[in-house]
Amino acid sequence: MTVQGKTILVLGAGIGGIVTATQLRKQLPPEHRVVLIERDARHVFAPSFPWLMSGLRRAENISRPRTKLLNLGVELIQGEIEKIDAEQRRVTVNGQTLAGDYLVIALGAELAAETIPGLEQAGHTFYTLDGAQKINEARLKFKGGRIVVLVCSLPFKCPAAPVEAALLLENDCRKRNIRDETEVDIYTPEPGPMPLAGADNSRMLRTMVEAKNIAYHGEHAVTHVEPEKKCIHFANGVTADFDLLAYVPPHRAPQVVRDAGLLGESGWIPVDKHTMATKFPQVYAIGDASGIMLSMGKSLPKAGVIAHAQAEVVVHNLVHELTGKGTPKQFDGHGACFIETGDAKAGFGQGNFYAEPVPEMKLYRPGYLMHLSKVAYEKYWLFKWF
Repeated sequence: MTVQGKTILVLGAGIGGIVTATQLRKQLPPEHRVVLIERDARHVFAPSFPWLMSGLRRAENISRPRTKLLNLGVELIQGEIEKIDAEQRRVTVNGQTLAGDYLVIALGAELAAETIPGLEQAGHTFYTLDGAQKINEARLKFKGGRIVVLVCSLPFKCPAAPVEAALLLENDCRKRNIRDETEVDIYTPEPGPMPLAGADNSRMLRTMVEAKNIAYHGEHAVTHVEPEKKCIHFANGVTADFDLLAYVPPHRAPQVVRDAGLLGESGWIPVDKHTMATKFPQVYAIGDASGIMLSMGKSLPKAGVIAHAQAEVVVHNLVHELTGKGTPKQFDGHGACFIETGDAKAGFGQGNFYAEPVPEMKLYRPGYLMHLSKVAYEKYWLFKWF
């Protein structure tokens, strides 16, 4: 079965968007158009930001031009998406309106540090290239005192990142012989690290953190920060002083997605948890912009590996629909992540978030092999897709 040439608009060139556009172009006949719309000129591999923050990478190590996409035949449009009309499958970018037969929304999450008074002036985030570079500069000037890793709100992408950040900064202090003069603390609204991994795994992670003399303060929701006094205020009345602040900013759906009326009660785009289809025909949402509620009342984590897997499902099903090849496929809820712990070691977690009645996850203790596996995955990603 074949159909007349169709146009697929892929919005956003993060991990999910890159996989979607690349695989569609490779698997669809040339009469179908694949158009990728992205704001930024270069791709940056965000999972490496903790390494960049702690001086283990440079920006040029983890960023690439999108030349390969053009060579494959993907039509790449660089610009800010100004409007999405999901019902008509139209997108306005750079003042021009593009019409598609299919939309794949992969715009990620918008970081909203400005919603916490004083936060941006007080510290830096390791969730952006610029922020990770600034933390790297700040840590080199840091000679002792108190480092705070702060999680501002839930949900946030890459659930292991705050633990990674604290462990890598602690490791850096030991390498620079200032650990005895330094306190490291994590403050978060979560009850424990990565709670969706299950109570036993969360306790294991907390024990791992506390074994490095890093204090973990759960159920602390930040209200505001005083940059001049270097003081964080929490809803429970607690305050925390700091000398170096590294934070996970509040996350929300991008403005253009909010304006399009795509959001559900969760504040994200509701989708079918198996196919990533939205309520609008031939419109899909993958990755951080989507919201999938699990049966136990919590949302599916936002992570690159999940965006990648969801993208492959959408690609497979679109290829089936447009060419008749293969059979429909479903996203099965499996995910995994590395957890860098310093000293060239990393832990690893994997499992099924769709398991009933609660997710079934396995956490592996840190080792050199897992660290090497994460390095290999970084190299694989940047080589394969760029």
